[in-house]
Amino acid sequence: MAAAALQAPAAQGQQPYRDTLSFDRDQYPSTYRPRPSPPVLVRNATILTATGVELERGSILLRDGRIAAVGSDVQGPAGAVVVDGTGKFVTPGLIDTHSHLGVYAAPGTFGENNGNELTNPNTAQVWSEHSFWPQDPQLPLAQAGGITTIQVLPGSGNLIGGRSVTLHVVPARTVQEMKFPGAPYGLKMACGENPKRVYGSRNEFPSTRMGNMAGYRSAFIAAERYRRRWDGWNRNRSGDPPDRDLQLETLADVLRGRILVQNHCYRADEMAQMLDLAREFGFHIRSFHHAVEAYKIADVLARERVAASIWADWWGFKMEAFDGIQQNAALLTQAGARAVIHSDDELGIQRLNQEAAKAMWAGRRAGIDVTRDQALRWITANPAWAMGLDSLIGTLEVGKNADVVVWSGDPFSVYSRAEQVYVDGALLYDRNNPATWWRTDFEVGNVPAAGRDR
Repeated sequence: MAAAALQAPAAQGQQPYRDTLSFDRDQYPSTYRPRPSPPVLVRNATILTATGVELERGSILLRDGRIAAVGSDVQGPAGAVVVDGTGKFVTPGLIDTHSHLGVYAAPGTFGENNGNELTNPNTAQVWSEHSFWPQDPQLPLAQAGGITTIQVLPGSGNLIGGRSVTLHVVPARTVQEMKFPGAPYGLKMACGENPKRVYGSRNEFPSTRMGNMAGYRSAFIAAERYRRRWDGWNRNRSGDPPDRDLQLETLADVLRGRILVQNHCYRADEMAQMLDLAREFGFHIRSFHHAVEAYKIADVLARERVAASIWADWWGFKMEAFDGIQQNAALLTQAGARAVIHSDDELGIQRLNQEAAKAMWAGRRAGIDVTRDQALRWITANPAWAMGLDSLIGTLEVGKNADVVVWSGDPFSVYSRAEQVYVDGALLYDRNNPATWWRTDFEVGNVPAAGRDR
């Protein structure tokens, strides 16, 4: 499985990082390994595939870490674990494109506040994985909510905040044991009020939106010079290589298309300006995050193939978030844009299915016929695409990674709970079996062994 995952980004136009610059080895490679697991057959359940197909009284077979079969009459091999799905629903594992778990870990002390490197407007050289704490007790709660994959981002105080990392939500001792093999890195960028507030309050640059834009442009002008120098040296291998610059390495790989831009941006006019910036320097923004006013330019986002990772109903907490509406996701979907429901919150990630349900029903109340399949895509297939992993996860299709959730009922009901969570075919959480519940080191001695209500 891991080898196939390593090949997948190249098939999508991404190149492994070891081909970048002058290096012939991975930097900080994933050491993740799928857990051993027997074949699992879930039968007689409602299967929501996130491909436009729903199967009533359907079955799904998980084998060797992959989805081996999906259909109405699926048989399991000898020795398979059979799960009775009567009355239950099965979906892909849920995916959160915008999480700060592990970098803003619990307890919320100064020691666990590691998400924002607020020392320069451009900190492209920092990587969120180097702040990530795998013992964050919020991680098991996300897993119990059906989350199997997260993108952990730096904070939004800087124009360019650093690299994101994509993780399997699994118990681990190190971040590399959670790191999704072959997943493209993301680059966190931030528009608007946050960077201008942070640096303006210090009487430093930038203190205005025009200062923000000038800061991005200066950074990418330098990155383009750096990219040309290194690409020329890699072609010829003549003489000493140029000096390394960690900040410009990241930005050069954005220009090469190897790092996916994840852009915190609220206002429609500012998103349009960021698209202009991307055109100027020849890179592509993969997803706007928060994007409270995305509905105003839904047609533009559809045309430019840019996702919008948004909340169901958060708005109004600062001026640039003032013009939010609950129909944002529905209007984006209606226009053919790729909507994503994200959390940006340690509580919201535990009920991402309910956040999607709120957005679905807001659309329906407004007369937009949002289907259950479309709403499911907001938290499965679309975030997988936004993170460059749609060939591996996000839908229930034969050959994809067996990241699967069995729900007690319709996942868009407030009464339903994730009963079983599988990652690469291994049962990592069973609501009815406390022995499977993930206990972080932080919880040992603080939480009764079988006393938590999930």
